[in-house]
Amino acid sequence: MSAGTKVVRNQNRLNAVLLLRLDPATLGEQAKAASVDGILAFSVLCPHAGCTIADWIPERGVLACDCHESEFNPWEAGKVVDGPAARPLPPRSLVDGNLAVAKSFAGPIRFDE
Repeated sequence: MSAGTKVVRNQNRLNAVLLLRLDPATLGEQAKAASVDGILAFSVLCPHAGCTIADWIPERGVLACDCHESEFNPWEAGKVVDGPAARPLPPRSLVDGNLAVAKSFAGPIRFDE
């Protein structure tokens, strides 16, 4: 929901989030600040080209985009660990029990990074 207009936009993939629950003791400082009891939320859009982050690679503990093979570390606030993405996943946070934007994309999603 837009905070200003109160318009609910739930049919748009641009608003989709990915939720994870990790051990809070294992989170880096930025991830810990954006989490509640180890629950982290990230945009599902890859900051490289806007594909959907759909893969979890448990043996390496990374979220992955299968379009261009970017990988992100959720313990380090969505930091890029491999692939062409130049920016981390934008985190979402919980505010009064509701998901809220914790940080927007650092720039437009582009194919030419």
